[in-house]
Amino acid sequence: MTKTRISLAISILILATLACNALLPTAEPTPVVIFEPTNPSQPSDLPVTEADVPRAPLEVAYTAYTAGAAIIVDVRSRSAYAELHVPNALSIPLDMFEINIEDVNLDKEQWIITYCT
Repeated sequence: MTKTRISLAISILILATLACNALLPTAEPTPVVIFEPTNPSQPSDLPVTEADVPRAPLEVAYTAYTAGAAIIVDVRSRSAYAELHVPNALSIPLDMFEINIEDVNLDKEQWIITYCT
C-alpha cells in the first residue's frame, strides 16, 4: 500500500507542477530592431536626388558672383572647360567631387555655384 501511496503522491506532484507551469505567463518574444546602415561621412542636409538640388536663377548667380559672394565652379570635363567657360570660373570636373573630395579646396564661407551645361 505504501508503494501505491508514493506513486500517487509523485503523480499528484507531477500533475501539480505541470498545471502550475501552464498557468505561468508566457514571455513575450523580444522584438528585433533592424538599424539601417548610415554613411556618417555624408551630412544629412545634402541633397539626395537631382530634384533636391537648389537652383539659382542666372541673374541671382551673376549678382552674387560679381559682388564676390559666390564662387563659380565648372564641373564639366577639362576639354569642355577649355573650349568655353564662364570667365574666372574654377574648373573642377565632377569626378573630382565624387572620387577625391578631400583635394577639392573651396572657400566654404562663400556660396559655391556649380554649372555643367
